[in-house]
Amino acid sequence: MKRTSLIKYLFLFLVLLAGWSIAIAQAQDSIRSDSTDQVLKNYTQQIKAYERLLGQNDLRRKQDSLARVELLSRIQLLQESDKLNQVTLRNQIREIEKQDSVRNAEQRERILKLREETKGYVVAPLNDSLFTIFTKLGPVRAEERTSNVTQKIEFLIRDDFFYPDSLHYEEHEGTIDVMYSDLIVTSVSDWDALWVEGVTKDSLATLYKTRIADFVSKSRNRSTFRNIAARVGLVFLIIGGLVIVLMIVRRITNGIQGWMVVNKKEYFNGIKVRNFELLSPQLHLEVTIQAVSFLKWGLYVLALYLSLPLVFGLFPFTRGWAQTLLDWILSPAKNIWFGFWSYVPNVFTIAVIYFITRYLVKLIKFFAQEVENGTLTLPGFYSDWAIPTYRLVKFLIYAFMMVMIWPYLPGSDSDIFKGVSVFLGLLISFGSTSAIANAVAGLVITYMRPFRVGDRVKLGEVTGEIIEKTLLVTRVRTTKNEDITVPNSSILTGHTVNYSSSSKSLGLILHTSVTIGYDVSWRKVHELLIEAAVATEGVNVSKEPFVLQTSLDDWYVSYQLNAFTDAPEIMPKIYSELHANIQDKFNEAGIEIMSPHYRAVRDGNPSTVINVKKT
Repeated sequence: MKRTSLIKYLFLFLVLLAGWSIAIAQAQDSIRSDSTDQVLKNYTQQIKAYERLLGQNDLRRKQDSLARVELLSRIQLLQESDKLNQVTLRNQIREIEKQDSVRNAEQRERILKLREETKGYVVAPLNDSLFTIFTKLGPVRAEERTSNVTQKIEFLIRDDFFYPDSLHYEEHEGTIDVMYSDLIVTSVSDWDALWVEGVTKDSLATLYKTRIADFVSKSRNRSTFRNIAARVGLVFLIIGGLVIVLMIVRRITNGIQGWMVVNKKEYFNGIKVRNFELLSPQLHLEVTIQAVSFLKWGLYVLALYLSLPLVFGLFPFTRGWAQTLLDWILSPAKNIWFGFWSYVPNVFTIAVIYFITRYLVKLIKFFAQEVENGTLTLPGFYSDWAIPTYRLVKFLIYAFMMVMIWPYLPGSDSDIFKGVSVFLGLLISFGSTSAIANAVAGLVITYMRPFRVGDRVKLGEVTGEIIEKTLLVTRVRTTKNEDITVPNSSILTGHTVNYSSSSKSLGLILHTSVTIGYDVSWRKVHELLIEAAVATEGVNVSKEPFVLQTSLDDWYVSYQLNAFTDAPEIMPKIYSELHANIQDKFNEAGIEIMSPHYRAVRDGNPSTVINVKKT
């Protein structure tokens, strides 16, 4: 029990001790923080007092300078007789100079006293002190100025092209800047000069320049051999890394090619586009292996190319080559990347325009198909106009889409792009005159509706069935299975005979003529011709054939047989059978179809009538 109480008291003591330690630490931190804050506060007050003192001195100096100038000008204006006034004015000038010297002495005493209380920051590159900075410059505090100057001096030590004469100084707005090329190493102001007793701003800048040049030269001389040895070592390290990278690339690519050969039956089955075999399985494998080989050599070249700038960049005399090699790759890559990134909003704009156009075309196609099928009817608009009109509207919509997209294409505003566009436009205009004429004729023919696909027509001297209508040409298949292409412009300028357009409703009238002498009764001829027409397959017997006497010549009468048909696609067959039936009917009747210079009186020759027995 006592032991347990002892443990409790010991634990409580340790807790109190820990709390007491924490409290002391926090108090010390608070005291330290307060002390630091107090130091910073005192330093800030001293700096402000110093700035106020300098401001007052500058104001007094300006006032004294103005007074001195005014007195000197008044002395010059006085005449030689005014000796007394000249003496008085010169005494006033001496008094001003005396007061100015007294103020300068007081100012130096105050600065020396303030310097003892103010902390300066030593510029010490590589832990070697060069000079001390006490004052700020503009918004930059003394501590920051010291750090910046130290970093710049260390940079000069690492610069392989540095030489002491490259340091110079220039005056800029109340300061003297010690410069290396375009780099400001340090700046010296009037305030900096006041902190160094007996030194002007110009002499202090010269002193800083000399110290920096000497220090950089000595530091570079000490590290020359070590730098060369380090660079040579880095060269061998880069070469070794390059060899390792090449070996890794070679092993990976060879492994991929070996895997392809082992698994060729599973992954290389050839490439087919619909029913066309673009690549056979073996050729598919060979092309892929060759592509991996090209990739391997490309990586070789890229690794070697990237290693060269690293090697050249190690030595001063080849450092320009390294930058040039890198620029050859980085500049195009940067231009491509920034060009692509800046073009991304245009891509979205083009995509929106394209999708809106695409679905608008689909909507128009839907209505065109409905009109073609007869589901949707429009007054005065034929169903066979639907698809050609849809194609025309589709072309116009896509043309309008290209006009909208054109400004968003990369390089569309360049002179080269405009020149190529104008050249192509002129080339198309001068080289496609006949094509444009055929296209316009195709549009006119579409809406004239002189024929449709499947109609039997006669286009000039070509007779056959329409098998295809395009914007430029029309294709006709004759009875001999000859496909003839006729330009639409020649169809528009010529005449067209359509045998099919009225064959279903009115019936196509097939006609043929015979000449019979006057010794045969015309009634008998009419009867035989009509019988021959009725006996012909393909003739529409629901509409009675008829005969016309077209002429009464010297030796014979011309008879024209007219028969109706609704099958113009077999016109040659109907004509052939009709002519055969006419011969049979006239031979059965004993009438000769032999009219030229026929005489009724014979000289004993046998008759030409052929007796045909009916079977």
